[in-house]
Amino acid sequence: MILNCLRIALCGLSMSAAFVFPASAQAPLADRAVLTRFHSPTFGDPAAKVEIVEFFDPACEACRAMYPFVKKLLEEHRGRVRLTLRYVPFHRGSDDIIRLLEAARRQGKYQETLETLLGSQPRWNVKHVVRLDLALKAAQGAGIDMVRLKADMGAPDLTRLIDQDMADASSLRVTRTPEFFVNRRPLPKLGFEELRALVVEEIRRSYGPSARK
Repeated sequence: MILNCLRIALCGLSMSAAFVFPASAQAPLADRAVLTRFHSPTFGDPAAKVEIVEFFDPACEACRAMYPFVKKLLEEHRGRVRLTLRYVPFHRGSDDIIRLLEAARRQGKYQETLETLLGSQPRWNVKHVVRLDLALKAAQGAGIDMVRLKADMGAPDLTRLIDQDMADASSLRVTRTPEFFVNRRPLPKLGFEELRALVVEEIRRSYGPSARK
C-alpha cells in the first residue's frame, strides 16, 4: 500500500485565487500562474502538450514509490508528456535534501542525484527524520563534486525557491505528497492507474481521440 507522507495543514489562500472554475468542468483547474514556475526542474520534451506537475517531498515514501511509474509514463508517451517537480518539504529536514538536489542540478547531475537519493531513501530517512550526513554519503554515488555541492547548498536563492514552492502549494491547498496535476487538472485520488487514466485522457484531448493509449 502506498504510504502517505506527513500531512500538515497549510494556511492556503482563497480557493478563487488558486483555481479557475470553467463551466464545462466538474473539477476546478489550477491557476497556471502558481502551478508552475520558471525555476522548477522538468523532464521530457518542453514542447509536449501534456504536463504532469508533481508536488514532491524527496523524503516522502509515496513519492519514492510513484517515481518509477511516473518515469515510465514519460517513456511510454515520449514527446507528448512532460513532468515538472515542485517542492514541498513536509518532512523535518527534507529542505536540506532539496538544497542537495538543486546544488547537484548546478553540476548537471539532477536526475542522477534524484534517483540515487530515492533509491537510498530508507537509509537516510530515519523514522521520518532526514539524516543529511547519510544523504550526502549516498549522493557520492551520483558522481558529484562534493566540495562544490556543499558550497552551493548554502546559496540564498535556494531558500527563496523553496519558500516560493511552499507558498504556491499553500495557494493550491496541497496538504500531502505526492500531489499531481495533469494539464492543471488535480488528480482526484492517488494511485498508479488513476494517474495513467488522467494522462491518457489529456493526451487524447490534446492530440486527438486516435492518440494511442
